[in-house]
Amino acid sequence: MFTTLAAALLFTQASTTASQPMPTGDALEQEVAANDARLFWGFFEGCNPDAVAELVHPDFRMLHDLVGMATSSGAQMIEQARENCANRRPGGANEGYRNRRLLVPGSRRIQKLGDWGALEEGLHTFHEWRAHANGGQGGWVLTGGGRYIHSWQWMPQEGRFRLLESLSIDHGPAMPYPPRSGAGE
Repeated sequence: MFTTLAAALLFTQASTTASQPMPTGDALEQEVAANDARLFWGFFEGCNPDAVAELVHPDFRMLHDLVGMATSSGAQMIEQARENCANRRPGGANEGYRNRRLLVPGSRRIQKLGDWGALEEGLHTFHEWRAHANGGQGGWVLTGGGRYIHSWQWMPQEGRFRLLESLSIDHGPAMPYPPRSGAGE
């Protein structure tokens, strides 16, 4: 009996740590896109970095065109986000602050990087909630935009991608969406 139980436990352990192949094609694109949506929700509008911490690689680093090396580890990224979110709560330095990030439709490009991972790049806009916008009704106000390039590393033992590096560049005023069509407008 003990031998059968021990063998079953060993088999269970081996199957949960077995290397899993990286998704390809549409499955790869869907998984990276879903991770991107979860990640930005957790750091922006949802303001719950602990809910997305598993998406961030321990060796994560972020390079930002306005501040340089913004973070040099996954733990630092999560801790900074926790502090920012705590400051939004009642009594915090930025009590009530809300922001969101929106992907510019049609701008995302995902490219497989061998069996190692994927490169994702796209454009996004940033918005802040303003209580006095829209004639006092409140609403989201476009505050800027930028371009991002993410490297997602496939973790075969975990069966998922983790964000290893983020390049956040070209920050500035965002063009309104949808873009104007035609010259001279």
